[in-house]
Amino acid sequence: MTVLKPTDFIGSITWLGLVGTGLASAAQTELVASLDGVAGEKHAGATRASCSRVLAQYPKGSEIRNTRQFSLIGAEDLAEIAARMGLAELPPALLGASMVIKGIPDFSHIPPGSRLQAASGATLVVDLENRPCTLPARGIEAAYPGFGAAFKPAAKGRRGVVAWVERAGAFRLGDSIRLHIPDQPVWAHLAAARR
Repeated sequence: MTVLKPTDFIGSITWLGLVGTGLASAAQTELVASLDGVAGEKHAGATRASCSRVLAQYPKGSEIRNTRQFSLIGAEDLAEIAARMGLAELPPALLGASMVIKGIPDFSHIPPGSRLQAASGATLVVDLENRPCTLPARGIEAAYPGFGAAFKPAAKGRRGVVAWVERAGAFRLGDSIRLHIPDQPVWAHLAAARR
C-alpha cells in the first residue's frame, strides 16, 4: 500500500541558493544536503529555536524540530510576485530562497507532507506554505528603491513552501524534481478547524 503517490508533475531546478549570515542567499550550482540540511547554511540543523510562526504551540525560543531547512519557491510564483510589485523580475536571492522550481503548478499550495525528489534521490518533505513577511523588504528596497514595502502584499499566497531533508543527496541546477503527494482525502473538518 503506497502512502505517497508519485505524480506526473516534474519540475526543473532553475536556481539554487545558500543563505549565509543575513537573509539574502548566494547562487550555487549544487547543494549537497545531509539530514541536517546543507552544511554552512543559516537554516541547517536538526533543531531550531521556535519563532513567531508557532507561538500558539511553544514559547518563542523553544528548541523544536527544524522543518525549515529549505525555502522553496515556484518560478511561476516568483514571476507573479514581481509582476504584482511592478517589477520585470525579482531575484530569488533577495528572498533568501534555497531553490526555485519551474513547472509545478500552484507551487505555494502543494499539500503539506508532499515529497520533492531530485534525480539523485535526495528528497525534501514539504512542511507548510512559507507565508510572506517583511524581512525581505529591506534587501528589495536597497536593490529596487521604492519597491520594498510592496513585497509582502504581492507575495501573499505565492511565497513558496518550507521543507526539510528526508533523504540526503545532491540537488543540482537543471535537475528534474518530481512531486509525490500523500494518498489521503482532505480532512472533512478542515473548514471548522480554520475558524
